Amino acid sequence: MSPQDRPLQPNLAIARVRPLDKVTEVGNSRLRRGWTTGACATAAAKAAYMALLTGEFPDPVEVTLPRGERVSFALAVTRKEADSATAGVVKDAGDDPDVTHGALVLATVRTAAPGSGVTFRAGVGVGTVTRPGLPVPPGEPAINPVPRRMICDAIAEVAAAARGSGDVEVEIGVADGERLAARTLNARLGIVGGLSILGTTGIVVPYSCAAWIHSIQRGIDVARAAGLDHVAGSTGSSSEAAVQKFHHLPDIALIDMGDFVGGMLKYLRRHPLARVTIAGGVGKMTKLAQGLLDLHSKRGSVDLAALAGFAEAAGASEALVQRITAANTAAEAFAHAAAASVMLGDQVARTARETAADVVASSDIDIEIVLFDRDGRLVGHAPFGSHHETAPPRNRR
Repeated sequence: MSPQDRPLQPNLAIARVRPLDKVTEVGNSRLRRGWTTGACATAAAKAAYMALLTGEFPDPVEVTLPRGERVSFALAVTRKEADSATAGVVKDAGDDPDVTHGALVLATVRTAAPGSGVTFRAGVGVGTVTRPGLPVPPGEPAINPVPRRMICDAIAEVAAAARGSGDVEVEIGVADGERLAARTLNARLGIVGGLSILGTTGIVVPYSCAAWIHSIQRGIDVARAAGLDHVAGSTGSSSEAAVQKFHHLPDIALIDMGDFVGGMLKYLRRHPLARVTIAGGVGKMTKLAQGLLDLHSKRGSVDLAALAGFAEAAGASEALVQRITAANTAAEAFAHAAAASVMLGDQVARTARETAADVVASSDIDIEIVLFDRDGRLVGHAPFGSHHETAPPRNRR
């Protein structure tokens, strides 16, 4: 079999980058960094264009990342035809739990009309933008600006070395990308048909959650571009379903913020909307009331003494305060308060709203907090228009 017609071999043993193999310290672990879909697409496009001009695929193929690092990618697929060449790289996300880890990123390069420069096309498994507000306009392939620039630079480098014109059509695809995209927020963002080609540095830092933050920001951008004045950020699917029903919100107004309430609010401070609802369960919203802006369990836990202080501010008896202090979980504490008809959820919501309002204090954003139990019932509410109320001091006990 000719090495210029290598079959699809999507395994990491073939495609792992060399020679650069960085690690990141996370806790006590040394985790291996990976490579973005944008970096993989750039490597595949460069190899394909070199083959189109010279008949030979460089393997490994070396590309320059946005910060100047030169890294080499092995090729998993090569295919040469009369008027096009295709190369593929298997994405290695390192030790990051990335949905695209192990995905085969393909680039097909074809000669285009003189003077046309580099044009992009969405191949199978890469989405197309259908809504305004994203980094590329509707109708364009979901290939973000930095990967586009990386690919254009790589094409120019090959053109200079092999005396090409640089006028090409670059089609980027991802094997099984449409199925993988169902595990992302692309559909909600208005990206249909597959994945996005992403990356600003070319490097995936393990557990940096950059992709999640990116989705939060793009969701806000899309909502703003659609003219919405109200979005709801939720900690999970249950609270999202509950707040959508509570406010009758369209899907485009829903922001899957997860634990990153601080990241969402800081972006909203720079890109404001009139009204923002924050929705979550009793544990996450109690942590927000405690002043935490990252709600992950590794960043902090529910302080039952603080929760007892909120209950006391809501009118709890000393006996109830003691029961809440001794509770095993936030859910148990809320059950004690409910049994005594003490509106603990409303007090937590008001205090959580103060935390959130502090982040966006320089804007005119109105904040609402809603707490839901595991069955989607509303158990706490700090409504819009009341963010100037004073909450009791945190950690009173």
